[in-house]
Amino acid sequence: MTNSLSLADQITLELRADIIGGRLVPGMALIENNLASAYNASRNTIREALHRLGQEGLTRYVRNKGVMVRRLDVTDVRDLFNVRRTLELQAIMASKPLSDYQSDRMLETLEAAELAREREDWRAVGTHGLAFHQHIVGLMRSPLLDEFFTNVVAQLRLVFCSAPDEARFQAPWLARDRQIHDWLTEGSKLAALEGMNLYLDDSEQLLLHLLVCATPQ
Repeated sequence: MTNSLSLADQITLELRADIIGGRLVPGMALIENNLASAYNASRNTIREALHRLGQEGLTRYVRNKGVMVRRLDVTDVRDLFNVRRTLELQAIMASKPLSDYQSDRMLETLEAAELAREREDWRAVGTHGLAFHQHIVGLMRSPLLDEFFTNVVAQLRLVFCSAPDEARFQAPWLARDRQIHDWLTEGSKLAALEGMNLYLDDSEQLLLHLLVCATPQ
């Protein structure tokens, strides 16, 4: 499938992956000349990729500065969590006990997060945690929803960057992800649903608090 993508498509995907991986952070300038050299692409191609990222809510144009990785605000976070509740809770409500394949994919993600935690790579812990929630949405078996949720995940990563202490922010979620996985494996749909609902409530409140504290008074 990748071979059928245009160069602008491929660059868009790679830049989005860099955002999800925490390598591009809010306020970082995306300079056309530098990107053109890095990707061996024309400036028009780079401009097209940056325009697509802007449409996805990941970048914005700042006068006299150019294209910057976007900073999200309280309104954005509330909207993101409305979307998360709609998709993740629906995915659990409609789910059946996990197949071996589904369970294995989630476990691989959880184990990767645990390894990252052991080496105190908290950025990677966050990235793997987001991947776990992509697997939750993946239970609906909808490529369109998977693609849409990838953009949601990229925006969430930009919000995570507001945490002044990434270790403290990321530490609580891994055990809760694993518990949700275990409930899904057992077919305990109601427990998984209640666990995810509480998880999303707690995560939203924490991120809102972080944003408010980070906003200049």
